[in-house]
Amino acid sequence: MDVLRIAAFSDGNTGGNPAGVVIGDVLPDAAEMQRVAAGVGFSETAFAAPEGENWRVRYFSPESEVPFCGHATIALGAGLVRRFGDGIFALALNQAGITVEGFRDGSNIVAALQSPPTRSKPAPPGLVSEMLALFGYAASDLDPAIPPALIHGGSDHFALALRSREALAAMTYDFKQGQALMRREGLITILLAFAETPRLFHTRNPFASGGVYEDPATGAATAAFAGYLRDLDWPHGGSIDIVQGEDMGIRSRLHADIPPTPGSSIRVSGTARLMDAQAEAA
Repeated sequence: MDVLRIAAFSDGNTGGNPAGVVIGDVLPDAAEMQRVAAGVGFSETAFAAPEGENWRVRYFSPESEVPFCGHATIALGAGLVRRFGDGIFALALNQAGITVEGFRDGSNIVAALQSPPTRSKPAPPGLVSEMLALFGYAASDLDPAIPPALIHGGSDHFALALRSREALAAMTYDFKQGQALMRREGLITILLAFAETPRLFHTRNPFASGGVYEDPATGAATAAFAGYLRDLDWPHGGSIDIVQGEDMGIRSRLHADIPPTPGSSIRVSGTARLMDAQAEAA
């Protein structure tokens, strides 16, 4: 099958989170999709095939299937625009229906997804203690204005907001320990955030649950986090910008529009750049 390699949420012509994109007439079986995703080696590969008026979509990391992946959805949107032209595409996921839209902007493509509904709840104290121990943080490192929380925007994440950019830059953890904790709790990623201003955040996203130490751009966690800020009545002014991947040397930029209705979909947008001149066979 042909695999496009597309970096989503790029910073102009650099950075972004690489994703594999496979657009076919029918979806392969799950074992084959898992094999291809492992071979591609990116944090996610999106597989899409037409199903009625929708595109049926499934997402696979190198080690597991996930219910929703934001950066792979942006990459898929770019792939669909590349094949069919500018437009809005309806996607049928395992557990939700969403849309992705895109248009060409020079050599790149600007794409935006509408996330599944969001929700959040305070994190249990015991789990907070485990998270602090995992990363070697103290309670004094946390930003009291954004308490630790379990957040959801199509998949489950843990949000940990820090007081300083320095603490975020120093993030490190034991991969196997983090993987065991995340899989036990059903977490796709852990989002660590620092608020430079009420509308500009720096984030990092361990993705040990999927076999990846850290993601340079994470649209699903951004949607969940934006929904959490709405639940907190955070002064977001209707949108936030996120810089991610900077500490990895892969600077990425994400934008989230936040409508006022609690629990409603978040619009996450960014630029996507094609990494290959041609699709490669897997």
